[in-house]
Amino acid sequence: MSLRTGVLAALVAVACSSKSEVKGGAQGSAGRGGPSFTLIALAEMRGQIGPCGCTSDPLGDISRTAKLIEAARAAGPTLVVDAGGLLYSKSPVPPHLDAQEELKADLLTATYKDALGVAAVGLGPADLAKGPEKVRLPRQVVNVQDPKLPVEAPKVIELGGLKVGVFGVVGLARVGDLPAGDPIAPSKAAIAQLEQQGAQVIVALVQADSKRDAVKLVRDIGGIDVAVAGLGLAAPEPEVIDTEATKVGDGWLVVPGNRGQVVSKLDITLRGTGPLADAIGPGGAAAKTQSIDKQLAGLDADLAKFAADKDADPAFVARKQAEREELAKQKAQLAQSPLVVPASGPYFTLDQIRVNKQLACAVQVQDSVTAFNRAAGDANVKAAAAVPVAPVPAGTATFVGGEACDDCHSDAVTFWKTTRHAQAWETLEERGQQFDFDCVGCHVTGWERPGGSTLAHNETLRDVQCETCHGPGSIHVAKGGEEQPPAVTRMPDEKLCATQCHTKEHSDTFDLQPYLRDIVGKGHGEALRRALADGPTGHELRKAALDKAGRDLGSGCVR
Repeated sequence: MSLRTGVLAALVAVACSSKSEVKGGAQGSAGRGGPSFTLIALAEMRGQIGPCGCTSDPLGDISRTAKLIEAARAAGPTLVVDAGGLLYSKSPVPPHLDAQEELKADLLTATYKDALGVAAVGLGPADLAKGPEKVRLPRQVVNVQDPKLPVEAPKVIELGGLKVGVFGVVGLARVGDLPAGDPIAPSKAAIAQLEQQGAQVIVALVQADSKRDAVKLVRDIGGIDVAVAGLGLAAPEPEVIDTEATKVGDGWLVVPGNRGQVVSKLDITLRGTGPLADAIGPGGAAAKTQSIDKQLAGLDADLAKFAADKDADPAFVARKQAEREELAKQKAQLAQSPLVVPASGPYFTLDQIRVNKQLACAVQVQDSVTAFNRAAGDANVKAAAAVPVAPVPAGTATFVGGEACDDCHSDAVTFWKTTRHAQAWETLEERGQQFDFDCVGCHVTGWERPGGSTLAHNETLRDVQCETCHGPGSIHVAKGGEEQPPAVTRMPDEKLCATQCHTKEHSDTFDLQPYLRDIVGKGHGEALRRALADGPTGHELRKAALDKAGRDLGSGCVR
């Protein structure tokens, strides 16, 4: 184990050298009472440079991550790694997204090299959507070989007088179209080589199909102090992120959130010998306390039921009561001191940082994102202009735009203009994303349907107009609304909103009835509005969520 042997060897070496005094088995910031070094871990970025922005608490922004790393480096030695899955959001890349995806991959590569200073990057399936020749950055992977794949050997990185060994491994049968070899033997060889080079801590960048597979792989390899896992499409969303590292043998496994939404920050303090211990720390303590509160609530409910059940097993009830007392004790200890430092040996604290809008931004990176939006928009429009609008089959309706509806339904159109649907395109323009394929489809009418809008042809179909809900209206207009049966849908399917645009990823407060209260009223569905009666509106749900998340933007941020 590297921390059992490497730290001791380093102490002997330093004692015989002219370097400054080492306290706690490490130099630099550790000698001033801080951690020996900070490890910031990313994984499964999948081409993400910024969040959608439609949710109440959008997470994941490369300019905010850059600022977070900048602050960590100002505080002490910092190592940034990524477990892979960096470059592309889709595999294979659809032809219409080709230019946008390539520009994003270029931007991420440049940002990783310059602003983030990422020292090592693993290899994941999302990196190989365009083949090994488009991987760009050299990858840490000991068990995948291809002459077109840029690979770097396991390496030792020096940080403030310390030596950290890093290697990568893929626990998959294939990564992209490339076969992966046996992960165990080359990983063991890499660890031995790194320890021979004086590595005091071994960090592994692991790709696996699931957390369970990652745990098994790390356990089978052995000798790893910290493993950072990329899990492909199984990488966790923020609400289910593990707030504590998972112990695997004498080491630990950490899983960052996907798409840069949650960044894993480990402050590692080296002293003496032995395996790393989890000292929890303030960030982890808050999450652990929240988890304990949920467990206590569940136990209290169970104990109340047992108290009312004369046939409850006394021994079982006693075990539940003891479990509750132990959890309450843990909560009290965390409240008194969130940093639970062991009496001896090396330790770490983990903070799973939600990259939200209140974090500060690195202005230079933000400027690069703005430039990307312009370049990608130009490229997207050029590509879209070359593709004709899908033709309308003979005898079927096509889209005519809201002005045609206004001729007969002026009251409804007047009401529509007071809703958020009428401002959909404007919200994109404010963010410079009106030509972003990831956004535009939910801010126009008839997106990529026959006769509907495309990125290059949407002037009369911008915003979420009448035909989004009621269907294309050309036949209805041509017949003056007298056709039988009606050629438009009076009441759309109630699943339309939730499946088309108001998905969890883009509309976290969506609830059909409250949202309907916002878009029906005088002149537009008055009877339905009366049937809905009083109750919360979508506007109120969103306002409450925005208030809870906080409305302030971090320093230097524009969105």
